[in-house]
Amino acid sequence: MLRVAVIGGGPSGSCAAEILAKAGIKTWIFERKLDNAKPCGGAIPLCMVSEFDLPDSIIDRKVRNMRMISPSNREVDIRLDNVYEKELKNEYIGMCRREVMDSFMRNRAAELGANLINGLVTKIDTGTNREGPYILTYSDFSNGNTTGETKTLEVDLIIGADGANSRVAKAMDAGDYNVAIAFQERIKLPSKEMGYYEDLAEMYVGTDVSPDFYGWVFPKYDHVAVGTGTMQKNQALIKSLQEGVRERAKKRLVNGEVIKVEAHPIPEHPRPRRVVGRMALVGDAAGYVTKSSGEGIYFAAKSGRMCAEQIVESSQSGAKVPSEADLKKYLRKWDRKYGTTYAVLSVLQFIFYRSDAAREAFVAMCDDMDVQRLTFDSYLYKKVVAMNPWQQIKLTLLTIDRVAKGLIRPASTYEPVPSAVREDKEVTEMLEAGGNIKGGIKVGSQKVGTNK
Repeated sequence: MLRVAVIGGGPSGSCAAEILAKAGIKTWIFERKLDNAKPCGGAIPLCMVSEFDLPDSIIDRKVRNMRMISPSNREVDIRLDNVYEKELKNEYIGMCRREVMDSFMRNRAAELGANLINGLVTKIDTGTNREGPYILTYSDFSNGNTTGETKTLEVDLIIGADGANSRVAKAMDAGDYNVAIAFQERIKLPSKEMGYYEDLAEMYVGTDVSPDFYGWVFPKYDHVAVGTGTMQKNQALIKSLQEGVRERAKKRLVNGEVIKVEAHPIPEHPRPRRVVGRMALVGDAAGYVTKSSGEGIYFAAKSGRMCAEQIVESSQSGAKVPSEADLKKYLRKWDRKYGTTYAVLSVLQFIFYRSDAAREAFVAMCDDMDVQRLTFDSYLYKKVVAMNPWQQIKLTLLTIDRVAKGLIRPASTYEPVPSAVREDKEVTEMLEAGGNIKGGIKVGSQKVGTNK
């Protein structure tokens, strides 16, 4: 029987393991932290709910109003009930806690037959015979074993779903990629302020919150996730950028209590090699996070599923070990389906995130109903709807007008951080540990207004 190890138990690994187990393939899925809470905005598109059969129980909030806030604090509300006024008005953006969603998807894969191991893979022996099995060495933390029992496992294929710091990527010499840093605080709010965010999410743009991306306030079950992101070269600025988000949203956050601090690296583009031998990368390990929007959850789950489907197809019902050429078919299918999406979002980030003037233009464009509809058709349903000629002309002229206005206004005063600036030790430790400060435990009881 074909033997496959899926290393990493997030959405990409869980979806891969689920498909493999359903097909009767012997599958192991490794996850070191079964209660892991990845630092993440946690927004998922509506199509993911149906496509991956996700229950309402894992969705904390159904956001129907996305508020964009420009550098000058101009607010543009995108109300999905208005965008889709002729439909059933049931469109929403799902807000999830990653520890809840990931646990559900991982446990479902186990229920379908995947062997879930609470363990950390520490070594991957690829051997000298390219046709032979791979040997995994891992620490098994099952049954409350805190020190970890060293074990080995032989498998025929490996799926690397182990994030930006992927051990599988290192073992297969997949090459490096640029990474960004996501920093997030979970802030518990009084009931009045929490009610304000009942179905509202906020996105802030400006060099005060991020020179590269945006800041966010996303509602969860009993708190809000407040965060920002920036390129790794600007890591020393991350806490001051987080202060910028707090300052912009202080009217609602001032009485909040920080209950958790999190940080995590996220990829900026696909790795140079995503398949080597009988090892394949999916999700963050492969670099499947979009520019501009920073979306990664849906694409992680989808890549895990597509990779596993290719293994099933190529294995001939478990009788044949797929080759490198077989696995690369998954890459060709992926690039054909989503390559254009990544390219377009990369261009949009280059145009609209280069200065505060350009960011003002970006938010202004979001006030147009055609822009809103096109944006949310592509986000909520992962589809591109052809524009009529008038929409094409209108959107082209609007883009030229906004970009031109951005170019003639003063550029951002932001200066890159000199390389000599020392990195923040606490943030670096969080990134190396996989995200959560001190393993994700509660971090004090500090009021936002005084937590400097």
